[in-house]
Amino acid sequence: MKKGNVYKSKYGEKVLIELYDKQLKSLNVAYEDLYVETRFGQSHVLKLGNPNGKPLLIFHGGNNTTPYSLLFTGFKMLFEDFCIYAVDTIGHPGKSAQTILSSKSMEYGEWASDVIDGLGFEKMTCIGGSFGGGILVKLMCVAPEKVEKSVLIVPSGIANVSTFNLLMKMGIPMTFYILTKKDYWLKKAVLPMAIDEKNIDADTYEMVKAAFEHVNVKAGMPSNVKAEELRKCNAPTFVIGTEKDCMFPGKKVIERAEKILPNVKTYLLQNQGHMFKLSDNEMNMIKTFIGT
Repeated sequence: MKKGNVYKSKYGEKVLIELYDKQLKSLNVAYEDLYVETRFGQSHVLKLGNPNGKPLLIFHGGNNTTPYSLLFTGFKMLFEDFCIYAVDTIGHPGKSAQTILSSKSMEYGEWASDVIDGLGFEKMTCIGGSFGGGILVKLMCVAPEKVEKSVLIVPSGIANVSTFNLLMKMGIPMTFYILTKKDYWLKKAVLPMAIDEKNIDADTYEMVKAAFEHVNVKAGMPSNVKAEELRKCNAPTFVIGTEKDCMFPGKKVIERAEKILPNVKTYLLQNQGHMFKLSDNEMNMIKTFIGT
């Protein structure tokens, strides 16, 4: 843990918070702002959806915002049946403290455990995508008793590729974008994750551009956990991987998850990369799994 700056400048912070509020408005749903105290600093949580529904804690992807994650993934299908608690990851764009946690340690799991305590629950059903999936994996190791059920969507923390490989695929075009500010290079940097430009919609492009221009981007994802640590968690777990994920290859993620998770269901999405929107069918699978 260390104190740090999520943003490159005060102006950059202003841009990201304005974008956060714009994305939140686009959700077009009633919400409540909550703040919980953790050992790493104050954390902001959006409470929305059905106040009488089953509580559901959501961890968003890295270097983007909670409202963007809710907009892009298809999670709006959960709002009718579930009481959503969507937390801004500490040290990432949003309204939580700017404390920078280590992606190699269990600090993210400890932080997530504190969030559950701060919300007043003994255990919760949790969903995490990408970086947020890695946070949830760490939580399952640190405090397995606090996880009722978990859904891991293209998660880090189980079978990550090397950072070097990612830098080769994405770092070079991103460097050219920083130097030239040409949209061509920004899209080229994102394509290894998106596979197809149709997955880079206007909201995604705006989010990626704002992050790379104004955020001190964290390249390191929550690290792979040890098998014996994850085996502690007996909670029913649904792991969704994608065939063409350049960051967390779906087949490898699923293969390892099936070996080390005691109570796991898996699903591999064909012909999809890391960035994709869950279909109605896939969202219904998630809803069926977590129950109401």
